[in-house]
Amino acid sequence: MSRVDFHSNVPDKLAYACRLARKAYMAGNKVVVLVDGSAQLEALNSAMWTISATDFLPHVLAGDPLAAQTPIILTDDEAAELPHHDILVNLSQLPPANYAQFQRVFEIVSMEEQDAQAGRQRFLHYRQQNVQPTHFVAGKT
Repeated sequence: MSRVDFHSNVPDKLAYACRLARKAYMAGNKVVVLVDGSAQLEALNSAMWTISATDFLPHVLAGDPLAAQTPIILTDDEAAELPHHDILVNLSQLPPANYAQFQRVFEIVSMEEQDAQAGRQRFLHYRQQNVQPTHFVAGKT
């Protein structure tokens, strides 16, 4: 069964996802980041290149010929062919249908009311699937 962690009250979802992907990559995990649409996908792709002057986050878009050899995959299509299933970072508004394929799922919820409401709905969805998500509030220790 997948472990699901909610991270709420996040001020910048893209920056948070980049840091989370970097941490997972440095720990030897492979990561898929699911986003809401092509605009957010493009913004995340750019953010991955600029997260730090000294860090390189090897990433490609789902469907790229190098996806199987690349530890971080970005996609806006949850039906995309994915080469690995360690960690899923969900930035989208909906619960991913394929979440159970992943060992661990991170649900990132911003401070914006619409996103927070969608996050609450995703939390309830997981509980209805007999998954007991954990909850972390960003900025609190």
